[in-house]
Amino acid sequence: MKKGLLLVAIFAGFAIAKEGINDKELLKLARQYFKPLPEVAENPKNPVTPEKVKLGKMLYYDPRLSKSGLISCNTCHNLARYGVDNLPTSVGHRWAIGPRNAPTVYNAAIHIAQFWDGRAKDVEEQALGPIVNPIEMANTKENVVKTLKSIPEYVKLFKKAFPNEKDPVKYENIGKAIGAFERTLMTPSRFDEFLKGNTKALTEQEKRGLKTFIEVGCAGCHNGAGVGGHMFAKFGMITEYWKVTYPYVLVGKPTIKVDFGRFGVTKKEADMFVFKVPSLRNIEHTYPYFHDGSVWSLEDAVRIMAKTQLGKELTDQQVKDIVAFLKALTGKIPKHALEVPVLPPSTEKTPKPVR
Repeated sequence: MKKGLLLVAIFAGFAIAKEGINDKELLKLARQYFKPLPEVAENPKNPVTPEKVKLGKMLYYDPRLSKSGLISCNTCHNLARYGVDNLPTSVGHRWAIGPRNAPTVYNAAIHIAQFWDGRAKDVEEQALGPIVNPIEMANTKENVVKTLKSIPEYVKLFKKAFPNEKDPVKYENIGKAIGAFERTLMTPSRFDEFLKGNTKALTEQEKRGLKTFIEVGCAGCHNGAGVGGHMFAKFGMITEYWKVTYPYVLVGKPTIKVDFGRFGVTKKEADMFVFKVPSLRNIEHTYPYFHDGSVWSLEDAVRIMAKTQLGKELTDQQVKDIVAFLKALTGKIPKHALEVPVLPPSTEKTPKPVR
């Protein structure tokens, strides 16, 4: 599948470069690789309901899910900053530094899997990981459930969100509620309008960038509704990635040791240095880039990817055009995501935060 898409992208590139292309042809070609975002990323195993979304949003913003009472999901995945914290790697419990860059939660629900190494199958499972990670929110399942059960309003909200369950305040349902909320976090952009047939939605430079993006082979991995996020690929197909990103690391040494990627999950040799291909939607705002947050410039990131993945040196004009196209992927943040909820007060039975 991966090789097939890459070959199609390369051959399509030859055709484009040879003949040039008009708007109608470009739209037809683009539709071979991309499709518009859905309004909601549905999950049959966890239907999205208003009650779940309301509860999930409150839990997403509530720092009481953390041991210290200071860190919420929104701390590292700030919805007002396009779902990231704009740090190379996030700061967790007692100033612990995480090993990887925090990916955006916007549009993440349509991805093939969650986390850079794909260790969680969906957003419902992913939401539960950081809560008990000792260098992130550092809590325990038991303490989180005890906290929520001590707050009457949360108990009522869980009952409304999961009406068929006798005891709905349980750890698994925290993930389901947050996951339901995240499934509404779609950010359609002008590129979606283009894909729907409005060829005037993109500027001429953005169209050149789209053309170049396909022509050089970027769309072989960054495709689908997310313009990425739908497959795994080795970072460093041509050149070892750390040799290329090293000069961009500001402190003079890699942010972390060389990351083996998905190999850490599967233990398969074929997964060495393999990561989930990140979505390029809202990429203008989700810096710094790559799993280690080593590169801050979008232009530099484009050059690095061309070199490490495709073995190509892009011209300045190609980079400018591709970056223009990538900026056209910036979407509108849903209004409901930015309306910060009022959280219910703790009670005397609520466990105290531990710093």
